[in-house]
Amino acid sequence: MQEEIFGPILPIVTFENFAEVYEILKDKQKPLALYLFSSDKSRIDSITKRCAFGGGCVNDTIIHLATSGMGFGGVGESGMGAYHGRAGFFAFSHVKSIVDKKTWLDLPMRYRPHESRFYRWLMHLFLR
Repeated sequence: MQEEIFGPILPIVTFENFAEVYEILKDKQKPLALYLFSSDKSRIDSITKRCAFGGGCVNDTIIHLATSGMGFGGVGESGMGAYHGRAGFFAFSHVKSIVDKKTWLDLPMRYRPHESRFYRWLMHLFLR
């Protein structure tokens, strides 16, 4: 378990006490996936909230990869971003932000110089 694994090998980490899981995982690289087999709701919530991983399954393996509606990807050393379905579309797209300001309402107080007392007073009100 010193190298990244690509293949039909599932590493299993054993422990005596559930609290040891956090100690075992805290110094390791963030995995691409985490698979947890448990019916204890508090343990499931605790693991999924406290541990960093790309994606995962509870009481199953690999199904999150086969579910096209869910994003699949890593975090940290195991990769960045996600692909599949909507997540994949946004991962490989660039959303361009554009402000389209109309010219029919252009307040002169936006521009310098503010020579009249009225504009200076008005700016003073806005900038308070």
